[in-house]
Formats: sequence, C-alpha cells, structure tokens
Amino acid sequence: MENPDDSIPAPGIEIESLAEFDAVIAGGSLAGHRVQSVDLTDRSAALFAADTSGAVFLGCRMEPDAAAKVRADGAFVFPPVPGLPFDPYRGLLYSPDALYEGLAEGGYEATPDARAYRWFQRTRANGDAFASMLRALHDDAVSDALDEVLTGARVVGVMGGHTTARGSAAYAAAARLGRTLARGGLTVATGGGPGAMEAANLGAYAAPHPDPMLDKACELLAAAPSFTPSVTDWALAAFAVRERWPDGGGSVSIPTWFYGHEPPNPFADHIAKYFANALREDGLLARSTAGVVFLPGAAGTVQEVFDNTTPNYYGSRGTPTPMVLVGHAHWTEELPAWPLLRTLAAGRPMESRIALVDTVDEAPEALARLSG
Repeated sequence: MENPDDSIPAPGIEIESLAEFDAVIAGGSLAGHRVQSVDLTDRSAALFAADTSGAVFLGCRMEPDAAAKVRADGAFVFPPVPGLPFDPYRGLLYSPDALYEGLAEGGYEATPDARAYRWFQRTRANGDAFASMLRALHDDAVSDALDEVLTGARVVGVMGGHTTARGSAAYAAAARLGRTLARGGLTVATGGGPGAMEAANLGAYAAPHPDPMLDKACELLAAAPSFTPSVTDWALAAFAVRERWPDGGGSVSIPTWFYGHEPPNPFADHIAKYFANALREDGLLARSTAGVVFLPGAAGTVQEVFDNTTPNYYGSRGTPTPMVLVGHAHWTEELPAWPLLRTLAAGRPMESRIALVDTVDEAPEALARLSG
C-alpha cells in the first residue's frame, strides 16, 4: 500500500525571486523545489527545458503551455488568485513602500494596506471557507519569511501603547530606547503600529546616524502627532523623514489587519503583517528571545505582559526570557500588573528574569542585567 506521506514532495530550495530562479534553473533542475510568487511568464523556455518533477509553484504566473508542462512533470501548481489586494503566497516580508504604494498620489485609502483591511472586513465574518484559506495561507507564508529574516538575530521586543503621540516626551524616550537597543547589537521588534511602537522602530532606524538626527526627526514628525484624523498626513510625515535620512538601521514590526484601523508605521524595514491577531501576538513574543521591554500601555500591552508570562511561568520555551516593565506608578497603581507578575514568579526560574524600572532610560541596563 502507498504510504500517504510519500505523496508530499520532499522540500528542496525555496525560491523567492527571479534571480534565485535563474540561478537554480541554470543547473537544469527544479525538482522538489518550492517557488513562491515569482513571475515566470518570461521563463517558459527554461521551464520546458528543466526537470520540474515534484516542484511546487505557489502563486507563480506562467504561460498556459508552461503550466501544463510542469503539471505533466508531476509538479504542484497553485495559481495566483485574481482580484486580491494581497498575495497569499508571498515569499518575503512587506516593506513600508510595498504597504504604502500609491500613498502620495491617492492617499492612504488607495494603498495596498488599506485595501487589504477593507477585504478583511468584508470577509472575516461571512463564513467563506475560501477567504479563510487565503488568510491562513498568507499568514503561514509571512511566518516562514519572518523566521528567515530573524535567523541568528538577538531579538528584543518593545511593547507599548498606540496612543503615545509624536512630539511627546514619552515618544522621544521610546525612540531613544530603540536606538540604544539597536546600537547594542539587538534587533528591535514591535507590534508595528503607531505610538510607542513606531517610536522604537524610529529609534532603530536612527541608530546609524549621529545623535542629533533623532531629535530632529521627532521634531518633524510632531507636525502630524497622530494617525487620526488623517492617516495620509501621518504616513507622509514618516516617509519625509525616511527620505531626508536614507540608509537607516533595520528593525522588525509585526502588525495585524485585525486592528487595521491602526496603520503600520513606516520605520521598520521588515514588516510581518498578519490577518490573525493571535498568531501575530504569540509570534512576536516567541521570537523576542533576548527579552521584552513593556512601556506603559493599556489593555493590549497588559495582554502582552501575561501572554509572555505564561511560557516563562511554565518553562515551555526553555530558559525564561527577560521582562522589563517601565513605569513604577503605571504598573503598580494605574494598571497593577507588577504585583501579580511578581507573585506568579516567586520561587520559579523566571523570578530572576523580571524587573520594574521607573524610566525608559533605565530599561537597557535592566535588560542586560537580567540576561546575564
């Protein structure tokens, strides 16, 4: 009897660009390889000449005769889905330019990010299994691309509220935090939205530049302090900063269309945007292997504190990751998460991995101490 596992082709090289495709197919074989979202309409001759048995083509455009040939070879072909505002098979993370394409000409509502959010709003509750499948394919592809980007990186998460306004002292402090962490060799990862999240990504972007650049950038951004009432003005201000100071430092953001009314900030060079918020939340915290800094925030940040506490408490991810809460009054009086966190940690390995500091500027030293 045939083993059902034998029907799944063994994975080969993942091919995510036309340059990678050309390099591999020059050897005469794509057998077993995965080709993700590459336009192959001009590569029919190469496909006809190559062995494509067991290859998997995910969302690749091909001429009909080339598609028929690779199917006859035994390849699996998942064709592009027309009319979608996103690519469910994408092989790479988003960039700010990709999500905000068309911003200057048509405003935010014309961008791929806004169109994907509108599609999500239409389909999220209508019970359409096809739409659910497309969202799942997309999010799985994003997770795969995120893992590839973060391989070998020391990732520190920075969590905080989306209401922190540009021009405020709290925004400037979060930006300094991101810059300090990035200059220390850490990869800054945030939830990808506005407020404190944007500030941390901005700080990482500013890391290669002289110190005065960050102060000037914060000053310029203050002209559009919030994404309300105009996402367009808010985003254009960020792109103006990027244009004035190109070649910024890298960071990662992990936003979600579940909270699509909050636009992704343009300062992370790698954006892993998800439809499923649960995947996004767990993925962000699980990948923050060098620890997490929790700036003052509301319900979302409180949820992240205890989402991160659970695996630390049970040891399900091995050694507990450091957790630094910033703002004594906030976390002991306004939203008293710290007393509960300390009680949970008592007598467990995570007890030596948690800290409460009063100011943002104390957080990097606390993080380094907990990591030692």
